[in-house]
Amino acid sequence: MARNEEKAQSMLYRFREAQAAELGLGTRADRRPRMASACKSLRDCERWRGEILREISRKVSKIQDAGLTDYETRDLNDEINKLMREKRHWENQIVALGGANYRRNVPMLDDDGREVPGTKGYKYFGRAKDLPGVRELFESKKKEEDEENQVQSFYKKFTNQGPSYYGDLDEVDGTLLEDEMKKEDEEWEAAYQNVRIVLGLPTTDPIPPIPRPSTTHLKISDTESSTPSNPVSKRKAPEDGDADMPPPDGALEKRSKSTIQDGGLGIHAGAGEDGANVTEAMARAAAAFIPFLTPEQLMPPKIPGREEMEGVLLELRKKALVEEYFG
Repeated sequence: MARNEEKAQSMLYRFREAQAAELGLGTRADRRPRMASACKSLRDCERWRGEILREISRKVSKIQDAGLTDYETRDLNDEINKLMREKRHWENQIVALGGANYRRNVPMLDDDGREVPGTKGYKYFGRAKDLPGVRELFESKKKEEDEENQVQSFYKKFTNQGPSYYGDLDEVDGTLLEDEMKKEDEEWEAAYQNVRIVLGLPTTDPIPPIPRPSTTHLKISDTESSTPSNPVSKRKAPEDGDADMPPPDGALEKRSKSTIQDGGLGIHAGAGEDGANVTEAMARAAAAFIPFLTPEQLMPPKIPGREEMEGVLLELRKKALVEEYFG
């Protein structure tokens, strides 16, 4: 009797096959296309995928045989991986044709529930895991994963820390603020003594406390928050016209002593007034020691308000429009 291959080559068989193809009646014995993208029928794609799954199942069952040689095991493992890639191509084509999505990224787990190394990319099945060199590969990957887990567990204790880890709660108890204020007082006294030495003023007078804002919420000690014990001087600040002329030496010395006794700021009548008067009094006191500058020059610059800025921007906008349309 003739074999199946010889029957397939006969003229009558090829004629019947061509006639069935013209009528749209494909036979079950037709060959699978080499390119999955060449198949445009969703039903055929499902059929070829099922056929590939059956081939993979047969080969995976065969690779479990302990009587296979190492060469046969490697060849079978290569064929299984080739079929897995082809199956993935057919699944992509099924998705492109609007079919179901069979691609599920389900990791392969061992007996302990951990992901099996070597399950991404080229995979090993059955006896292929016991081949020379493959077992060492799995052991090295497992060792690398264990080392990586140890490093992650070491640095995990430094993650998700609260605000205390970054020092945001250091000022809650007030200890740090008290230490900072002590350092500020020491620097204030050292700078005050340095100014006295530079100006040639007597160094035996008491040093006034550092001026602090009245709206502070810090915990200031009694010595820092107490007012100066010396009475407030009733000397008036020099007028604008007198500030341009240098005062005599005796007047300068008397004025320096009275200013030091009043807290080093030269503020006499403006202590209970608003901020503008205080700033003006400070400028006048500073101009008393610097004869070539006027109090107006020592005043802080005037910052324009919101309405003034809007007015300036409006004028600039009008000017730009006039230049744009009228040249």
